[in-house]
Amino acid sequence: MIRVRDLYKRYHTEHGPGRWVLEGINLEIPASTSVGLVGANGSGKSTLLRLIGGSDFPTRGSVERHCRVSWPMGLIGGLQGSLTGRQNAKFVCRVLGHDSVIQEKIAFIQDFAEIGEAFDEPVKTYSSGMQSRLKFGISLAFEFDVYISDEVTSAGDMGFRRKAAACFQKLADRSGLIMVSHSEGTLRKFCKSGIWLHGGRAYWFDALEDALRNYRESVGE
Repeated sequence: MIRVRDLYKRYHTEHGPGRWVLEGINLEIPASTSVGLVGANGSGKSTLLRLIGGSDFPTRGSVERHCRVSWPMGLIGGLQGSLTGRQNAKFVCRVLGHDSVIQEKIAFIQDFAEIGEAFDEPVKTYSSGMQSRLKFGISLAFEFDVYISDEVTSAGDMGFRRKAAACFQKLADRSGLIMVSHSEGTLRKFCKSGIWLHGGRAYWFDALEDALRNYRESVGE
């Protein structure tokens, strides 16, 4: 279970505090549920994913994780730019206590990411797609109860996207999934429930189609 309690988030700008991106969010997300986040551009979808995944912190409120939650796959950030892909993977293995199988994990990540010799080059030289693929591979190398994804199925060429889709189908069958995608077809394929973000608020729907309908109506479709 993931509990979001009275969550507020805004960012500071050079002119002072910015607008509230999220305001008073309250959610309870079961660990076994596959959920699609929908909303207009700038509605806070990626921000909410980062907060749930622990790579960002609320301005007010809290996120309680009563299960193992992955970091957000697909979002830029979370990797140390001066380290190579291999070194980043090794660091994560050690942090998560997988020293005894570190070579096995690194081999899986290298094979899955399909970034060739760049695996041994600094991550700061990677394209956004390469970073997404590396983070996706690192996430899949470890077991989580809930996986978080932001457009990761759109990274790479057609072959990689097919591989990513196949992996997500397995994840959706055995684990929880919280996903952002601009493709309604992708959301329908992997998600059963939906969260609609609008005006800084979050609205839970047991059926994804209800969330999509409210989103389309809000943008005049």
